[in-house]
Amino acid sequence: MNYDLTEEQSMLRESAHKFLADECSSELVRELVKDEKGFKRDLWQKMAELGWMGLPIPEKYGGSGMTFLELVVLLSEMGYYCLPGPFFSTVVLGGLTLIEAGNEKQKAEILSGLAEGSRILTLAWLEQAGTYTPSAIKLAAKLQDGQYILSGTKLFVPDAHVADTIICVARTGVEPEDVTLFLVDAKSAGIKIALLDTLAGDKQCEVIFDKVAVPRSNLLGDVDNGWPILKKVLLMSAVAKSAEMVGAAQKVLEMAVEYAKVRTQFGRPIGAFQAVQHHCANMLTYADTVKYMMYGAAWKIASGLPFEKEASMCKAWVSDSHRKLVALGHQVMGGIGFMEEHDLQLYFKRAKAAEQMFGDADFHRELVAREMGL
Repeated sequence: MNYDLTEEQSMLRESAHKFLADECSSELVRELVKDEKGFKRDLWQKMAELGWMGLPIPEKYGGSGMTFLELVVLLSEMGYYCLPGPFFSTVVLGGLTLIEAGNEKQKAEILSGLAEGSRILTLAWLEQAGTYTPSAIKLAAKLQDGQYILSGTKLFVPDAHVADTIICVARTGVEPEDVTLFLVDAKSAGIKIALLDTLAGDKQCEVIFDKVAVPRSNLLGDVDNGWPILKKVLLMSAVAKSAEMVGAAQKVLEMAVEYAKVRTQFGRPIGAFQAVQHHCANMLTYADTVKYMMYGAAWKIASGLPFEKEASMCKAWVSDSHRKLVALGHQVMGGIGFMEEHDLQLYFKRAKAAEQMFGDADFHRELVAREMGL
């Protein structure tokens, strides 16, 4: 593959960088972390007008029809600026699931609203076990009088409190992989949503389904065949989350290098000391390698090639390397980096959250080992 961006991808990156520099200051990030909704509706609409919501959506449903590569280019810039809001849950989790599993009627109805910014989606799959395996899904969907009744609890559902539609993964059979995807109106009777207290201040929710009625027409895909779709979407999401970490890593590197140039100690900049130089050199190594790992996996996805091994290699490496890079940033900047007033703490908290999302490094190393036949 060619790691150089195309002219169109470069234009997307540059326009996104400029837009977010103007619209997503660190002050706004702090404000939205504390805000219950977690996003600004006017900023959300501006992003929709730029075509960001519809970027991976086929043109016939109102989107741009771009590939997964363009999506990760955009997500990297969002990671660079620590952009809060339901973009990831709506476009990556909700949008990609609907593209993979939805029928023509569902796609035409929902994806057009998603692309224009009038519809927020999310995906509810994790439960009490907290594992990314089909056997961990216990929330039950039972067919009664021509409709499904959903009962159970989902945890760590991103942005469920502002979502219009929740794609819920429910158990419909006795075999571990007998799970089914359902489109659920977030305002349905029997749904109770509560925000969880998280380190990063990202809007993760507990969603309780108490005998929630869902019509059969809201099935996504076939009954008992939701796991292959969910597995694919979660692996793509792992690469997409890695793209955010790639952008964040670049920003932390820039902050550390700039600080090393201006902070003086013993009459000279601390960047003149070998220990600090080595820290910055290691940070650059991490920043570059995570970029190559992420783009390699994204290229496989965009090309329609098998990508399971590459996606897990990417998430494992990026999770570990990003954590180490941010830790080195703290070493370079010292105590000031731990202050709430400094931007580094925003990236540290996000790094810890992203490390766990869609499987941590150990989980994905196990998947890679299986792909190797071990």
